[in-house]
Amino acid sequence: MSNKIYIVTGALGCIGSWSVYHLVKRGDKVISFDISDTSHRLDLLLSPEEQKAVTFVRGDLADPAQVLEAFQKHQITHVLHLAALQVPFCRTNPVKGAQVNVVGTINVFEAAKQTGISHIAYASSIAVYGPSSDYPHGPIIHDALFAPRTLYGTYKQANEASAKVYWQDYQLGSTALRPHTVYGIGRDQGLTSDPTKAMLAAVLNQPFTINFSSRVQLQLASDVALQFIEAADIPLNGAYGFNMGGEAYTAPQIIDMIHKIKPDAPITFVERVLPFPETFDDSALKSYFSNVYYTPIENGINQTMAHFEKSLQDERFAKVLIV
Repeated sequence: MSNKIYIVTGALGCIGSWSVYHLVKRGDKVISFDISDTSHRLDLLLSPEEQKAVTFVRGDLADPAQVLEAFQKHQITHVLHLAALQVPFCRTNPVKGAQVNVVGTINVFEAAKQTGISHIAYASSIAVYGPSSDYPHGPIIHDALFAPRTLYGTYKQANEASAKVYWQDYQLGSTALRPHTVYGIGRDQGLTSDPTKAMLAAVLNQPFTINFSSRVQLQLASDVALQFIEAADIPLNGAYGFNMGGEAYTAPQIIDMIHKIKPDAPITFVERVLPFPETFDDSALKSYFSNVYYTPIENGINQTMAHFEKSLQDERFAKVLIV
């Protein structure tokens, strides 16, 4: 039996739920830390019986005392800090966005420091970069200039800068991963959640419009979660930030792949370019980690839509799975 004890902040979100899923399946002890008690994403992955292996802590990331108490009480050894408010929420409520995304991250670093943890894995984002016009042609390297155009990206930039100071001053190491467009079961919020919503709409035979046309690097939520676990398991000496890679596809290409499964699905798109580059270089990630998880896109879409189909047969999810 492993003596590792993982805390997953934002454990009831998309990547958080998949991280809990993989840790439970692996037999590790998991502490879910989330301000929400809405478990519909996790319910799609783990049965009620399987969820008994998880210790659920309802807590506010912006409250340092609550974060520290969770670390101390549960004797945390490994950290996956995934909690954040997404782009639209930060735009609507910048103060709350900063409290959760920036202050909350400082609270996690502080709790780790005060409980003797020497390394954490946490979620950054490709939103730290500016639009493609800011960079040379080709995939963006992991240490390219940060030039965010959203508050969400600005908050993530602040977190990566803070991580460097925690290494400099306290030798608290960290690994940040920067996903691009996460898709799959549980991805139902955020600016780039539309490909997943389109897959669900196709299964439901409902119309849906993807709100962008530009290319995005699609990364299956299950793979992203596995990469975060890998980052938590393998400490690096320093404060590192890595882009996640994968193949890039336009909205029309995504729709074409959905139509291979549901030919008559009424899925469309609008001409809109997202405010960040289309492709990112993951060679630095591959140089530090021997396991880099990536499911080919057509396989990932097939798996996601099959999972939706199966879930819709269960009356517990009929009201949850709506576009």
